[in-house]
Order: sequence, then C-alpha cells, then structure tokens
Amino acid sequence: MNLGNAIRFCRTQRGMTQEELAEKAGLSPSYISLLEQNKRDPTFSKLENIAAQLGVPTSILLFLASDTAELSAVDRELAEKLSFAALQLIREKSGEPSLF
Repeated sequence: MNLGNAIRFCRTQRGMTQEELAEKAGLSPSYISLLEQNKRDPTFSKLENIAAQLGVPTSILLFLASDTAELSAVDRELAEKLSFAALQLIREKSGEPSLF
C-alpha cells in the first residue's frame, strides 16, 4: 500500500500545498511530508481527517493507495472503473472540468 502517493496525488489534484493541507488538518507540514514519503503511518483518525480535508472519502483514498497486487482479487475492469470514478470525484471537488 502506498498511502503517501495517494495523499500527494489527491493534494496536488486539489491544488493544495503540504502547508495548506497541514493547516486544515491541524497537523504539521513536516508530518504531511513524512506521510507522503511513506516514512510515517497515520492513525486511522488522522487519515480520516486528512481525507476529509482533501474532500475525498477515506475509502477512496485507501483504494488509490492500493498496489496492483493487492487488487488482484478485484476484477480489472471494476478496478479501472473505480479508479476513473475516484479521479472524477477529485476533479469535481477541485472545480476542474468533468472527464465525461
């Protein structure tokens, strides 16, 4: 699981800096940086808070963090649809045009 990449992806899609996310989540910028580098693992409550500040359901953030091997039991077509839906959700929350 690559939670750091998922957090960074969602944050950059929202046009937020690490400092902005940290301020909104009540965390330090250095902690956000360590999370994005996969050098720290957040508690579930911190993860829920970060996801909320990013405007993304925690379940979607965890899905985006999943490695391909972890999704091997999931139908590839379904995984692609879920990825597309997650990206669409992030784009809508950030005010970017729809992919449809």
